[in-house]
Amino acid sequence: MLENKKVIIFDLDGTLIDSVGIWNEIDRRLIAEVGTKSVGDEDIGKQRDEKLKEYSKQGDAYLLYCGFLKEKYGATASKEEIKKLRYEIADNYLRNVIDYKPQAEEVLKYLKRKGFTLVIASTTNDHTIETYRNHNQNIIRKANFDDIFTLVYSKGAVKELKPNPEVHYKILSELGAKPEECLIVEDALIGVEAANNAGIDVAVMYDKYSDGNREEINRLAQYTFKDFKEMLSKIKAELEKDKDKDEVR
Repeated sequence: MLENKKVIIFDLDGTLIDSVGIWNEIDRRLIAEVGTKSVGDEDIGKQRDEKLKEYSKQGDAYLLYCGFLKEKYGATASKEEIKKLRYEIADNYLRNVIDYKPQAEEVLKYLKRKGFTLVIASTTNDHTIETYRNHNQNIIRKANFDDIFTLVYSKGAVKELKPNPEVHYKILSELGAKPEECLIVEDALIGVEAANNAGIDVAVMYDKYSDGNREEINRLAQYTFKDFKEMLSKIKAELEKDKDKDEVR
């Protein structure tokens, strides 16, 4: 998996951090507050992913998503007001609740010690990334972004969102790396598609909120992991084996 690799590119929400369910809760609270129609049994996460993918080439995808919520759930507030309220509701979660998935920080620190260049490529907006980076003590204490990652690219870094591979092309250019020298770690279908579109191998970290697309995700991915414990075991076995070979030589 890591043979001839130099750069490991991580998605953030749903991959490194356990946040997709929280964003679903945030959107449910938002709809309850501004809407006149109930959510019902809609899969909020799947709906959000589909709409962000649909709007990815039309400007501010999150603003358009809030416009969609306005129309679907009968809100009287403007889409701008809904977007502002969404991040007001989210602020406490972003600062105090969201955390790395179990053993994610161990994988990051191990790969960093082994000399890999680590990068974040996320469709999360810039403000949210900066909140994680500067105010979320769970993240700061376990694996501070500035200590671990050479590059942190959020939504504002590119014009086109995943599944467009623009962010990955930007990383390759910035680091002077080739696609075959990189590995991408993702959880959701749009991220796996972006990796495929960039011609870069992709390892999928399981997240239950992507189960609706599980068959297609597994079909497109080169590697799949149920959790970071399994990934850590795999990469340690691979890298320690390579070390033993070098010592024999």
